[in-house]
Amino acid sequence: MTSLDVAERHLDLETAETNDWLPSQTAEDATPRRSSRKIDISLLLAGAVLVIVLLFAVAPQLFTAYDPIKGLPGQQLKPPSAAHLLGTDSLGRDLYARLVYGAVHSLSGALAAVGIGLFAGTALGVLAGSIGGRTDTAIMRLADVLLSIPALLLSLSIIILLGFGTINAAIAVGITSVASFARIVRSEVITVRRSEYVEAAFGSGGTFLSVLIRHVLPNSLTSVIAFAALQVGWAILQLSTLGFLGYGAPPPTPEWGLLIAEGRNYIATAWWLTAAPGIAVVLVVLSVNRISQAFGRIER
Repeated sequence: MTSLDVAERHLDLETAETNDWLPSQTAEDATPRRSSRKIDISLLLAGAVLVIVLLFAVAPQLFTAYDPIKGLPGQQLKPPSAAHLLGTDSLGRDLYARLVYGAVHSLSGALAAVGIGLFAGTALGVLAGSIGGRTDTAIMRLADVLLSIPALLLSLSIIILLGFGTINAAIAVGITSVASFARIVRSEVITVRRSEYVEAAFGSGGTFLSVLIRHVLPNSLTSVIAFAALQVGWAILQLSTLGFLGYGAPPPTPEWGLLIAEGRNYIATAWWLTAAPGIAVVLVVLSVNRISQAFGRIER
């Protein structure tokens, strides 16, 4: 037997051994494996906080029996207890009830502000990115001017022109976010407009408006929606700041920023008046930011 025959025989033995193992390996591969994904506790907590706050805004009467406006005689500045979970204020009003009823003012104002910024910014961004030329230059220079002004200063200036109130505060906060939405939409529209399927749509006889509505706009809103979710938390923070400064909802409206402002004079003797609404604002803003981050990862 030559060395070549020995080598061929050795190769045949290795092939036979390999074939003997193939069925067992295939069976193991066919066995379903358990998912190794871990539950994100922070995401669950953020979702739970937002669900609770939304329930507060939708049906506050289900969570408290106290009136958020009328005070209770002899119950002024009571500390947190079983009767009053978060204590009472200087007029004997239950702080937990005011916090629950204030959710609708803070959330509705934030959603209105984001809606204004989203629709106005999207319209300007689509015009700038799709038309280009002088239109693009004019809109982007306007956006640069708005971005150069601090958001709080611009909000205060608009409120002074429009007047105080939750609606006017939401409009002011929404206008300050128009430039950010416009720049994001413009960049997305320019990217999508250069895609091959958009050029194919034009080559197939599609008009500018039809291609814009059917192809460009839907594929440009992915990043915009994630940014809008992030802006909700920012809007709540801005509205609370305006309410704290006295430019938001007027007393005795149980708006969260106004609750913090009303309790600042008693911070040494009744700390819960500022701590409770302040913690509520922080928790909601952090929860919204966490949800928006998760949504942004899914969109990528």
